[in-house]
Amino acid sequence: MSADELRVRRLHPDAHLPVRAYDDDAGHDLCALEATTLPPGERATIRTGIAIELAAGQAGLVLPRSGLAARHGIAIVNAPGLIDAGYRGELQVLLLNTDRTQTFHVAPGDRIAQLVIVAVATPRIVEADALAATLRGEGGFGSSGV
Repeated sequence: MSADELRVRRLHPDAHLPVRAYDDDAGHDLCALEATTLPPGERATIRTGIAIELAAGQAGLVLPRSGLAARHGIAIVNAPGLIDAGYRGELQVLLLNTDRTQTFHVAPGDRIAQLVIVAVATPRIVEADALAATLRGEGGFGSSGV
């Protein structure tokens, strides 16, 4: 299999294949297989009904849809979700309703997340007694200012 194609297997006849809304979009929309209700503050595992075959040297990142976040407070619990190249099981999305008052309803076929395929570097790990100096050094959170 080449890195410029993504093999997708429907695990359920009602499953939707991933699709990009526009040709230059980075993400392929993932759709819900089944209806789900997410009360305020609750999370749920949403089935997609598909499995994918990533090429060696690739990984899939499951990312939130910005429209769902902005309009309804819907997030992905483990964003980004990571799909390793060797995984062949069903893609599932861990949605979280961050809204404090409104229940969110997912209908079959709703676009719930997006899948972005990325190249993965797998360097050999080498233990070191010291690391090369940089201008930032050990400056962590907030080290670059406000």
